[in-house]
Amino acid sequence: MKADNQNIKKPGVVIGLSAVIVSVDHRDSGGAGTQAEPMVFIVRGAEHTLSVGVVPTNEDGDALPFGPFDPDSHETPELGLRSWVKDQTPIVPGYVEQLYTFGNRGRYIGQKQDELRVISIGYLALTHQEKTRTSEKVFWGDWYSYFPWEDWRRGKPEMIGTVIEPGLKKWVNAADSAEAKLHRRTRANLCFGLGGIAWDEEKVLERYELLYEARLVYEAVRDKKIKADYTLVPGTSMLYDHRRILATAMSRLRGKLKYRPVVFELMPSEFTLLHLQKTVEAIMGHPLHKQNFRRLVESSGMVEEIPGKKSAAAGGRPAALFRFRRGALLERPSPGMKLPPIGG
Repeated sequence: MKADNQNIKKPGVVIGLSAVIVSVDHRDSGGAGTQAEPMVFIVRGAEHTLSVGVVPTNEDGDALPFGPFDPDSHETPELGLRSWVKDQTPIVPGYVEQLYTFGNRGRYIGQKQDELRVISIGYLALTHQEKTRTSEKVFWGDWYSYFPWEDWRRGKPEMIGTVIEPGLKKWVNAADSAEAKLHRRTRANLCFGLGGIAWDEEKVLERYELLYEARLVYEAVRDKKIKADYTLVPGTSMLYDHRRILATAMSRLRGKLKYRPVVFELMPSEFTLLHLQKTVEAIMGHPLHKQNFRRLVESSGMVEEIPGKKSAAAGGRPAALFRFRRGALLERPSPGMKLPPIGG
């Protein structure tokens, strides 16, 4: 006898489009010159969460620009994404690439429509930051405020030794077998450069997922509905799984910087080599040797000096101005930054 499937209610699916829009802000830090900070565009509050067709949480937290894919009005998902970005932000991104599809069940904690499954296609968008209209609801957020343990530009972050290591050690010891303890310890060492292992700047997503599994970040406590009687790792949380999407974008961008010239999507048309170095350091999260970086960039053929033009930097010696050579894309198969690891 065949089962009657006509009365079985199938779950509905909403396809969302999420944008990680990245820029680098160069700020005057007084006597130390300019400081570059990587930024991600944030939309805060419940107004935009209603656009994905689900009931939002009660939190008024940070989120990425996003909205549903409408097959009737959006010719492609990317065009749909650009439409939502235009509606929700003052940004018109240039470079856009698809990141990943996020479809874990329960991504939208707190939604009342349990039968609705929300699947998001994440995109990475890069733009040179200009003056943009911002408010308390839409603004540029420092991406290291969401991942403070990823910024090694001034050395190893103190929180790794004071909060993350002890938290992970407790999580390792809570495993129910020697084999499980070894597996957890190995993951912790590989992700956070413990036990003499070198730090890998590209493991942003692996580190966040490990902290989530160990219940050391706020989203894990929120999603699992537990009360933490221990210290959580500092860092601004995000609605839903948007911090995981941001971690995915950070990993992708840090890796791609090494084999594609995407850094120039974040640069003005004319720049100094120091400006370029500060931008790369901001994204990668660690300092670079000035002379080695200059030699690397000049020998790569990716930039050319603009004859007769100097920077108008106040209080210092004017530096030569450069521009990106788009011909380098045709001359080399992988025209990116061959960067050394931390300490290299």
